[in-house]
Amino acid sequence: MLISFLIIFLGFFPFLTAEQLSLSATQDRDETALYVSGEGGYHTYRIPSLLVAQDGSLLAFVEGRKSGSGDTGDIDLLLKRSEDGGHTWSEQMVLWDDGENVCGNPTPVLDENTGEIHLLLTWNRGDDHEGDIILKRSQDTRRVFVMKSTDHGQTWTEPKDITHSTKNPEWGWYATGPGIGIQIQHGPDKGRLVIPSDHSYDDPNGDVRGGPFEYGSHVIYSDDQGETWNLGGTIRPKMNECQVVEMADGKGSLLMNMRSYFGKNRRALSVSRDGGISWSDPVEAVTLVEPVCQAAFLRYSWPKDPEGDVVLFSNPASTKRENITVKLSRDSGKTWVGSKTLHAGPAAYSALARLPNGQILCLYEKGDQHPYEKISLARLSLDDFQ
Repeated sequence: MLISFLIIFLGFFPFLTAEQLSLSATQDRDETALYVSGEGGYHTYRIPSLLVAQDGSLLAFVEGRKSGSGDTGDIDLLLKRSEDGGHTWSEQMVLWDDGENVCGNPTPVLDENTGEIHLLLTWNRGDDHEGDIILKRSQDTRRVFVMKSTDHGQTWTEPKDITHSTKNPEWGWYATGPGIGIQIQHGPDKGRLVIPSDHSYDDPNGDVRGGPFEYGSHVIYSDDQGETWNLGGTIRPKMNECQVVEMADGKGSLLMNMRSYFGKNRRALSVSRDGGISWSDPVEAVTLVEPVCQAAFLRYSWPKDPEGDVVLFSNPASTKRENITVKLSRDSGKTWVGSKTLHAGPAAYSALARLPNGQILCLYEKGDQHPYEKISLARLSLDDFQ
């Protein structure tokens, strides 16, 4: 059952206080506060996503929340672009504002064959809370949308509702990502666009929000360059927000890394050998500590590349939302041989990207008193993991 494959070794951390770690992380790293709560017309910015377009432009998506850090209310989808590797940025762009409703969970994917960017996201009424949607007491439900850019993120199509083909009508809650999708590079499903997602579903043994419901992860995918989207396989039970990488077996196998509700403060993993149509039972990633939170998961390079097989992972490496850390694997995420703490204080969601020059970027939520004070962009290199 893949357990031996999925047991992961956690690298050694020097024993430093949180204050010392935070100081060292900020002194030797180029870091920019890209979105600051209270600025730009929004109370709070959350849910970062980071994508490098085919021309090298860097796109930083977030949710702009008008009334606070909660997941409901008036929430807009925002974007900033950079054409110089994240050193300077465009003005804040509003991609989708649907009045007092929720427009969020940005999860873009680049089609390397066409250069088009497909942005998957979700919508719900601003007066419908997540708990009511899960319990099916809401006025509406959570819906799935897609937008597209053909000019590296400068302009976008209007949001298109694809709920009918990507969501089981019996499900309640639904979230794309958050983070990024991938395009399969090898094997029989080469070219497929895959978006990791999660949902709530009916389960007589479940206990989510006090009802017979449970959380699961799943994927949606496109085999026609984003023209249509389909529902792939599910991973259950007690799985939630997730990110996926293609493994280095040359067959297009996928490894999913998930937020877990098994109560052990550990991530969970699952493998697909058929492009996301079916998945193995979830198993605990015993060395990936989490506070039950989103994480980022990114293939940096392939075995044939000069850097070799490199996969990156970032999350709050703690049982609390703090200590955002980037880890490095040289065997497609089986073991972790290096790590770098970015911020030892309060921190939560994150996103990873590789620039054309090989630099690593991490866009993450951080603060001094709580995790949602700003969304900051940190810059690293492979040398940081030596």
